[in-house]
Amino acid sequence: MTDTGYPAPRVGDWIAKNFKFHTGETMPELRLRYTTVGEPAGQPVLVLHGSGGDAARMLTADFAGQLFGPGQPLDAAKYYIIIPDSLGHGKSSKPSDGMKTAFPRYNYEDMVDAHHRLVSEGLGIRHLRLVIGNSMGGMLTWIWGVRYPQFMDVLVPMASQPTEMAARNWMLRRMMLETIRNDPDYDGGNYTTQPRMMKYAVNAFGIATSGGTLAYQMLAPTAAAADRMFDDRMATPVTADANDFLYQYEASRDYNPSPLLERIEATVLAINAADDERNPPETGVTEAALKRISNARLHLVAASTATRGHLTTGNARFYKQQLQELLQTAPHRAR
Repeated sequence: MTDTGYPAPRVGDWIAKNFKFHTGETMPELRLRYTTVGEPAGQPVLVLHGSGGDAARMLTADFAGQLFGPGQPLDAAKYYIIIPDSLGHGKSSKPSDGMKTAFPRYNYEDMVDAHHRLVSEGLGIRHLRLVIGNSMGGMLTWIWGVRYPQFMDVLVPMASQPTEMAARNWMLRRMMLETIRNDPDYDGGNYTTQPRMMKYAVNAFGIATSGGTLAYQMLAPTAAAADRMFDDRMATPVTADANDFLYQYEASRDYNPSPLLERIEATVLAINAADDERNPPETGVTEAALKRISNARLHLVAASTATRGHLTTGNARFYKQQLQELLQTAPHRAR
């Protein structure tokens, strides 16, 4: 039992045989690491992490501690919570295992297909009560809805939009990726030490696209305070492998569930933050997209000094009540 009252997580590995990528390439064995909370007899829930993350990123006090405990929205006494390390992430198969840039160029559809095989073949589950994900996990949740529309009752995509990867979000991703790739240290992916420019590129992207405008003003209202925040970030080592990192962010290059949104059959609650730098609500693209889905609505978390822009939805206290009410009312579909 954890300190927050939910059962201790369990870790497992499953091998997907002859996994075929969207490029046509096939890997004879694709390793998929996954973590579960609760018992297999519970209602199955799939939880999806963000870019560069792994299952552990979803086991924080702000997320799991708000959701998995007794009486909470995803009470592990009632639900069987499955948190994969997505393809290319964590302890699942990835370029740094040895293939480097010979690893197949996966995209988000490949990642969802790997999830599906893990859940259906590896764990023997034929229907999910809920798919919920944050940031990249939110985008993967949208793809689950259009790719496997009958597989779940409820979709909760967070910090994401069901529209093409574009505008500032993609431009800043490109800038980050090209900075790393053009660092002489990168050496075409055959580096012996991590490229020195990587920490600058990663931190520039992070400051530009997450954290919240009001929060930054509160935390760094002077040049001296801003310098301290900057110095602290630059002093923190970037532990990611460069090839893994490039693959993880480039996987979003062709993300676009928009043409297929009418396929979605599940009840949808999209959760975004009003100060999300990567998914700005003022464009109206998410609200327009939701009108094309039969049972979908948006919960927009108001900006405040307590929110953190794109990072806001990592804290479930901003929406745990809405999630609880949704799971109490959303119909159970035929399995």
